[in-house]
Amino acid sequence: MDSKYLVVNGGSSSLKFSLFDKDENEMVNGYVEKIGKEDSSYTLKFDGQKIEKKVLIPNHTKAVEVMINELLENKFVNNISEIKGVGHRVLHGGEIYSSSVIIDEGVLNDIKALTKLGPLHHPGQVAIIESLEGLLPDVPQVAVFDTAFHHTMPMENYLYPVPMAWYKENDVRKYGFHGTSHQYVANRVAELLNKDIKDLKIVNCHLGQGASVCAIKNGQSVETSMGLTPLGGIPMGTRSGDLDPSVVTFIMKKENLIPEEMENILNKESGAFGVSMVSVDFRDIEAEALAGGKHAKLALDVYHYSIAEYIAKCAVAMGGIDVLTFTAGVGEKSPYSRNEICKYLGVLGVEISGKANIVKGEEAEISSATSKVKVFIIPTNEELMIAKETEKVINQN
Repeated sequence: MDSKYLVVNGGSSSLKFSLFDKDENEMVNGYVEKIGKEDSSYTLKFDGQKIEKKVLIPNHTKAVEVMINELLENKFVNNISEIKGVGHRVLHGGEIYSSSVIIDEGVLNDIKALTKLGPLHHPGQVAIIESLEGLLPDVPQVAVFDTAFHHTMPMENYLYPVPMAWYKENDVRKYGFHGTSHQYVANRVAELLNKDIKDLKIVNCHLGQGASVCAIKNGQSVETSMGLTPLGGIPMGTRSGDLDPSVVTFIMKKENLIPEEMENILNKESGAFGVSMVSVDFRDIEAEALAGGKHAKLALDVYHYSIAEYIAKCAVAMGGIDVLTFTAGVGEKSPYSRNEICKYLGVLGVEISGKANIVKGEEAEISSATSKVKVFIIPTNEELMIAKETEKVINQN
């Protein structure tokens, strides 16, 4: 990188950011949370230091101002001209965007229109983009779409078996998410193996509060678990993942629920939390399960089986599997979950070393010497991937 690049990830009530220098080093990262609430705050982390402040942040515009002010006041940038580009993680690119693009009026209008597919994330992301246009008018902004990496899926893998008019008129199909994470991990494991990514069949498990599994063949996504929205696929911290559609209509009728109420239940009250009745945090659920909690153990059993099931589906999509990778919070830091998932995968030739699997949060190969499939832990770095994409797109224009 020639200069500094700012990476921004906006949520419905949060703003995460990282600043990278010309050598691709993260200088600082920050997190503004509870935007619009009385107990809003922000955190900065750099050089082993941590700054936390409570401050009233009524909207995303104010959050952007706080971010820029902190970068200036703490001398991460001496002036705005040092920032050569801003990369935004944008949730949904729909059928329109298969790659990252510079944000102009047309792109911004498309992101606004795609709010129908990303109602929780897009309004905040649009507000952040518009705020930065005002504060950094001469700095190019790039949209890095979470869905773009999955545009290489064949149609039979992304089309739902519903009336074709739903797809043609309303863009109803599987899109997939966590694209930057899947792409980063696949490229990194190819580097570690000293092999061309085009010669590998990789299944990556991005397991955090949100979670998805992706089949990457010849460096391209050919199958993934998340669907039209990030609600689909494997169970997550509070999201249900896939289920019989009749469950939704049955409970809506029985409990007299409106769509917004059901969406809230499926997104925020289901998944591992819904089954365990313990916590939204997998660390708490795992601790309770290991202490003998039946519902917590059951929640993890459902979670692990579903992940293994999707790994097998991904192997079918690629005609085999060479490498299995684990990333994100649970994937990187839970030896228990990795072990339980891999227990199901002996049929695919997966074997892990109990001793190697003890590692947490570090790059490591954990497959046994006799495993037919290489198994790795690869800490993800979506922010760096977005920074690289931002620089590439800006340099191409």
